[in-house]
Amino acid sequence: MHYDLCVIGGGIVGLATARALLAEWPGAKLIVLEKEDELGRHQTGRNSGVIHSGIYYTPGSLKARLCRAGMQRTKEYCRARGIAFEERGKLIVATSELEVERLRALEQRAGIHGIPVEALTGPQIGQMEPAITGLSALHVPASAIVSYREILLAFAADVRAGGGEIAMGATPRGISERAACVEVDLGDRSFTSSALVACAGLQSDRVARMAGLEVDFAIVPFRGEYYRLPAHRQGLVNAMIYPVPDPDLPFLGIHLTPMIDGGISLGPNAVLGLAREGYGKGSISLRDLVDEARFGGFWRLIGKNMKSGLDEMGNSVFASRYLAACRKYCPQLQLSDLTPMPAGIRAQAVRKDGTMVQDFLMLETARMLHVCNAPSPAATSSLPIGDYIAERLLSRLRD
Repeated sequence: MHYDLCVIGGGIVGLATARALLAEWPGAKLIVLEKEDELGRHQTGRNSGVIHSGIYYTPGSLKARLCRAGMQRTKEYCRARGIAFEERGKLIVATSELEVERLRALEQRAGIHGIPVEALTGPQIGQMEPAITGLSALHVPASAIVSYREILLAFAADVRAGGGEIAMGATPRGISERAACVEVDLGDRSFTSSALVACAGLQSDRVARMAGLEVDFAIVPFRGEYYRLPAHRQGLVNAMIYPVPDPDLPFLGIHLTPMIDGGISLGPNAVLGLAREGYGKGSISLRDLVDEARFGGFWRLIGKNMKSGLDEMGNSVFASRYLAACRKYCPQLQLSDLTPMPAGIRAQAVRKDGTMVQDFLMLETARMLHVCNAPSPAATSSLPIGDYIAERLLSRLRD
């Protein structure tokens, strides 16, 4: 069996890429390989559901450019496909003088990106969101909420409508690049493809290594734990409420997020995971632990982030500590308000020197492109990411 195009990974980036490839190459014989028996089992189906504006990201970075375009295109796609989303806006709230300084820097960055924001004083915060307190805040009105699982299923329908095949329960056992094609072994069958894209998320380093690429990083999983507020707290906030992020850390902090189903989530934290796909608390994978222990960058990462790592572990073990982080900006919350929700796991690429890869990371060969790091805001940016990947891959084939 021969295909023109093969995409590994049926998450939102993989399916956005598949639909972009079919748009650029109508009639191409394309297959998407998804190892699970249903779509949205991992990062796409386990996130905050936020359409990000791109305010946080380094000017000139790929994710800053793609997020800005992705916000607009995601909303346009939802309108066209009848997928519900709500422009609730976001409040980034400073609760200390240090955070006030960092907030000013964010306001300047918003200006560079061309993102409309409004600076609020403490009293103005209370007028907009009576349950929230702070010294100052930035209001980002364009931020929105959506169900990315619904978008994912719509992407899947687009791929099938374009003639693409989505193979469920299909796990590559071997990938070999030849001069004229890429051979893919699925164990029970094999096929060739003229070109291949891998969007393997939590397994991206392993898939790249399987394909013969030199990999100088490893995926380190970070578990994000969420709580859901009870029904009587449903109207507690209207906008998304975020703390001011620490610029030395890659995560945005615990935030309050109204969800498209009417509830409100609280989270996530960022705890070092003991299993790449272990979502239950206390989940452990011996293979994943061994791989982490063998990777020098893992130990350097731990050494560089010991204090913040211990803080996150404490927040995970003790709900009262988790709550304290939220009460800085929402003092009304009580321990009884916290009902655990399903956790998510972020696939974080880490270099050998222990630094986290902050931008999108892609490795390319003559006939393959591997998306090795797709951090937040990958879901928001999925449509322009798909176009970007399709253009890069197809330009190589045309050459």
